[in-house]
Amino acid sequence: MRAVVLALTVALVASQQINLVPEFALDKTYVYKYEAMLLGGLPQEGLARAGIKVSSKVHLSAATETTFLMKLMDPLLHEYAGIWPKDPFVPATKLTSALAAQLQIPIKFEYANGVVGKVFAPAGVSPTVLNLHRGILNILQLNLKKTQNIYELQEAGAQGVCRTHYVISEDPKANHIIVTKSKDLSHCQERIMKDVGLAYTEKCAECTERVKSLIETASYNYIMKPAAAGVLIAEATVEEVHQFSPFNEIHGAAQMEAKQTLAFVEIEKTPVVPIKADYLARGSLQYEFATEILQTPIQLMKISDAPAQIIEVLKHLVANNVAMVHDDAPLKFVQLIQLLRAATLENIEAIWAQFKDKPVYRRWLLDALPAVGTPVIVKFIKEKFLAGELTTPEFIQALVVALQMVTADLDTIQLTASLALHEKIATIPALREVVMLGYGSMIAKHCVAVPTCPAELLRPIHEIAAEAISKNDIPEITLALKVLGNAGHPASLKPIMKLLPGLRTAATSLPLRVQVDAILALRNIAKKEPKLVQPVALQLVLDRALHPEVRMVACIVLFEAKPSVALVSSLAGALKTETNMHVASFAYSHIKSLTRITAPDMAAVAGAANVAIKLMSRKLDRLSFRFSRALQLDFYHTPLMIGAAGSAYMINDAATILPRAVVAKARAYLAGAAADVLEIGVRTEGIQEALLQSPAADESVDRVTKVKRTLRALANWKAFPTNQPLASAYVKLLGQEVAYLNIDKTVIEEAIPIATGPKPRELLKAALKALQEGIAFQYAKPLLAAEVRRILPTAVGVPMELSFYTAAVAAASVNVKATITPPLPEEIETMTLEQLKKTDVQFQAEARPSVALQTFAVMGVNTALIQAAVMARGKIRTIAPGKVAARADILKGNYKVEALPVELPEHIAAVSFETFAVVRNIEEPTAERTVPLVPELAMQNAQTPADYLSSEIPDETPVRAAAPFHKTLCLAVPYIEIKGCIEVHSHNAAFIRNAPLFYIIGQHSARAAVSRAEGPAVERLELEVQVGPRAAERLLKQINLIDEETPEGKAFLLKLREILETEDKNVPVSSESSSSSRIISSSSSSMSSSRVTETATIMEPFKKFHKDRYLAPHGASKARSSGSAASSFEALQKQAKFLGNGIPPVFAVIARAVRVDHKLLGYQLAAYFDKPTARVQLVISSIAENDNLKICADGALLSKHKVTAKVAWGPECQQYAVTAKAEAGVLGEFPAARLELEWERLPVIVTTYAKKLSKHIPMAAFKAGFRLERATNSEKEIELTAALPTQRSLNVIARIPEMTLSRMAIPLPAAVPINPDGTLSIHIDEDILSWIQKHIKEE
Repeated sequence: MRAVVLALTVALVASQQINLVPEFALDKTYVYKYEAMLLGGLPQEGLARAGIKVSSKVHLSAATETTFLMKLMDPLLHEYAGIWPKDPFVPATKLTSALAAQLQIPIKFEYANGVVGKVFAPAGVSPTVLNLHRGILNILQLNLKKTQNIYELQEAGAQGVCRTHYVISEDPKANHIIVTKSKDLSHCQERIMKDVGLAYTEKCAECTERVKSLIETASYNYIMKPAAAGVLIAEATVEEVHQFSPFNEIHGAAQMEAKQTLAFVEIEKTPVVPIKADYLARGSLQYEFATEILQTPIQLMKISDAPAQIIEVLKHLVANNVAMVHDDAPLKFVQLIQLLRAATLENIEAIWAQFKDKPVYRRWLLDALPAVGTPVIVKFIKEKFLAGELTTPEFIQALVVALQMVTADLDTIQLTASLALHEKIATIPALREVVMLGYGSMIAKHCVAVPTCPAELLRPIHEIAAEAISKNDIPEITLALKVLGNAGHPASLKPIMKLLPGLRTAATSLPLRVQVDAILALRNIAKKEPKLVQPVALQLVLDRALHPEVRMVACIVLFEAKPSVALVSSLAGALKTETNMHVASFAYSHIKSLTRITAPDMAAVAGAANVAIKLMSRKLDRLSFRFSRALQLDFYHTPLMIGAAGSAYMINDAATILPRAVVAKARAYLAGAAADVLEIGVRTEGIQEALLQSPAADESVDRVTKVKRTLRALANWKAFPTNQPLASAYVKLLGQEVAYLNIDKTVIEEAIPIATGPKPRELLKAALKALQEGIAFQYAKPLLAAEVRRILPTAVGVPMELSFYTAAVAAASVNVKATITPPLPEEIETMTLEQLKKTDVQFQAEARPSVALQTFAVMGVNTALIQAAVMARGKIRTIAPGKVAARADILKGNYKVEALPVELPEHIAAVSFETFAVVRNIEEPTAERTVPLVPELAMQNAQTPADYLSSEIPDETPVRAAAPFHKTLCLAVPYIEIKGCIEVHSHNAAFIRNAPLFYIIGQHSARAAVSRAEGPAVERLELEVQVGPRAAERLLKQINLIDEETPEGKAFLLKLREILETEDKNVPVSSESSSSSRIISSSSSSMSSSRVTETATIMEPFKKFHKDRYLAPHGASKARSSGSAASSFEALQKQAKFLGNGIPPVFAVIARAVRVDHKLLGYQLAAYFDKPTARVQLVISSIAENDNLKICADGALLSKHKVTAKVAWGPECQQYAVTAKAEAGVLGEFPAARLELEWERLPVIVTTYAKKLSKHIPMAAFKAGFRLERATNSEKEIELTAALPTQRSLNVIARIPEMTLSRMAIPLPAAVPINPDGTLSIHIDEDILSWIQKHIKEE
């Protein structure tokens, strides 16, 4: 052991004596062989990959002691798209030839003590080529220490300043020094990367706690030989891996693998000579981004003449998306955006001048320009609006999208600020609000890219806020707060706190809505600095002197700031003595809903809520919905790292019936990121304050009186103050407020003349005239729905990109024409009701809407010279043609709609998804090579994980891929002779590994087609409604119901009974499981004795009211009526089995298919009403010959508190029947209602599913708080009884076969207007409109 220690010590001392600085002598040229490879795909062999390879000789020579020259000799570029490792790299000969001159230009660089300094190159060397040189220089970057063999530091490299671990050892036998350097690219002090479309997303660290979505690491191995003045790098190898998985799966991940080798060949005497050109400083070793920001990874375009190419693509889009959308329209739209990104402002202005007067071209340009996302576009939109070439709606639409897409640098922020302060913008308040909100969003985006963004950017907004406060300008204060809320900069906390109630005396005089906006402005700050916001929000919640709405809004902000257990427990403790029930209900419901949250980023808050809920009173759980509430629901699937969450907040006021505020928010989780997708909020603060000053705020009156007074106050809107909004609403997208609206008295006063003035009538006249002449138009709408990108430099010096694109184009062609007989008068407002009744309107419309959508997910190399990537591409295309004709003959009461045949495409819907490897270069852009990621027959290496670690690789065992799944399903619709088919094809890589990613990769497709089936053609489908005395004439088949008392009826029933008995014998009878009874017994035994006693109280018999009165006074006799509901209803049926024998139908509905063979197919409905007996009868029957299938619904109002109905169906309505009875009465001492369902026979499918459902009833009832008892109830009856002990509570008893369920004192969200004596608080037989008018006019 001592010998080993001594040997190690000697070796260590020896190594410390060697100068570890790489040596490049002044009079020598060092020749190296260099090879670099970058491949993307899945790590398993036998699947496709894509990548590039660079090989060259590298000549290094010293110009001075610290300045060196490097030249590439015989460079050669290769590209790869094939099955790894079977297929070879292919030389990119044309690309190499095009770049040969650039590649062989020597570059200069500073190099001292193993550290690369500045880099110099002529202007003729492009950034992309210079980055390839940086990839070689990155190998030479060595921070070697003489005194330490193992150490760690933050080292600068091509990819930034990242954590680097060194291990230095010596091989005495070979006289080598071995240096191992490893980099963790996920932990960098300064990481070189570019993100697009991720500014408004939040990193969900908890979502990727087990498996990181993106793992990046690099390993460098050096073999050095001692030299005269240092060491000679004999060989260097680099292996770098970027592994990405959108799922929480260790093995299911795609990866980019980079390998470099630099091997010493020889030393030459010929020095490297720089070219005769100025060598400019081109930065340091760090990667320099070139044009890849403007280059989409889904297609490679050689842009030689941007304006001409833009016009060509624009004309293609316009010409090929008229009648229906073209398959590749989304890709062409992305191509147009890419070309516009390469265009100058002068180019875009020239194109605009050429096409601005052509509406179709103008629309395509205005849809494409905002998606370009360059500062040039923002400047263009600004100039064209100020010049009057854009309308206000066009400007708002273009600017909102452009500000969300543009790169937020300081110049763009200043451009937006100048636009917000422009005098033309200032004259249009709505427009100024949009621009100002966009300004705040720009600052938020900039601070994401530059975390050290200065607070000076917000100085203009802080000054506007200070000036508005001094002038008490409420609208300006509100706008400033919303802008600060969008920016979310911690430096805004102090100005916002000046407007928070309770914290500053100045805020107490401000309106309530300003205080609420000030609190809401803290939400985005809380995402960055939660510790700053949490104590402020908690203080506001606990301050009982503040308005309840302020406290509840502060509660929202507090929980969005993700408070600790201590803060949540403090809130729970304070709520024990809370006197305001709205605040208590809101906070309690919020905490309770958080206990069920499963999203990983809210796990700590959910844990705190579970602790806090135990400290709070359970009585709060029984508060009704009239109190303020918060609700949060979510779903998160950990294996797929995908989820969704929804929040809803309702803030009520005890004084009025309207809620003060309602807020709804949707949140999404995907691949380790989270975003607040959409939020909508509505506040009625002005209406509330006006109502509070009216008699409606009197708490001593009942709710019905309060409703009357509220309606009266709303009708008197002219008395509302002018300087106060009556209501407001806002919309947030991705956490940024994009628009808000205040509705005040002035807005209403301006809207009423517009709605009732001459302009609407003129528009109506123009529309009717155009309809009668015929309207034909085509419309197309493109959309770049998603562009999410992350661009990262690799060790090779070539950028890799992870990106996601979604583009869609919708198109429609519409033809509409109307014929009105007699023609309408010139002055439509003079038309009388009698004239309208005599009008016959015929309407024909044909539409052909179509949508094409394409989605791309890319991982690979993306430069302006070459692209090599693995790609997933999804396509959706739908075409839904339709042609209808409608006619309304008002005089005759006839209304008809017809669906006419149209020409159908081959497929009405097609969905496809495929994954493949692709490589293309700029010299041969049309000669791209594409290989499916999963070949049809895959040769897989059946190795275990242990085999990969072994030095000996076993013989490859062929594993044949699973056969592709292919299936076609067809279904023919009877009568109308239409056949629909769905064809499904799927081929994936799940045979390799049972992981989500392997199920997805491959090829999947589904197509739907609709065609005519075999048989007579259908001319049209008709739906006709006839109202009035002519209804009987329109019936296509006479309706007759068999009377059981006639000989024919008896014979029919006898035959039907024989058929049903035969069916019953064929139905297998299964023994009932005793599990449900065990659950019932268990549930019943677990109830407390007090619960049993309470239930016994409400189990008193249900007593009906007398049939000759409406509702009995409290305490009056409850004697039963002489005849039951069933017997009275049966008597009516015996008097007239079929009402159609004595009275005509009230209306008839006929739905049928008109075929060329004139065969009747379809159904007809006839409705009858017998006013003396208050009886209604509906009969639905088939119009086909020899088809006696009918559905009969028969109901009667037997008294004002009793109604009975019977539904029967089957042949002549005799096979199945269900009877329903509803009646009012009392249960014990309380007003009640009862509903009974009885049946004699039901279809087998109904009884089968009912038995399955009954097994789950006990557990569901127990969870819902119902008491459950075993009972011998009728097997063919369900009875539901509800009683009202008070106007705000409900007792329920449900009797179903084998069990009885009951629950007492169920809280109701609103009071039921029934008094304890059973009388109603309102007159239900009074017309509601006259009732409202009457009470509004009351003094």
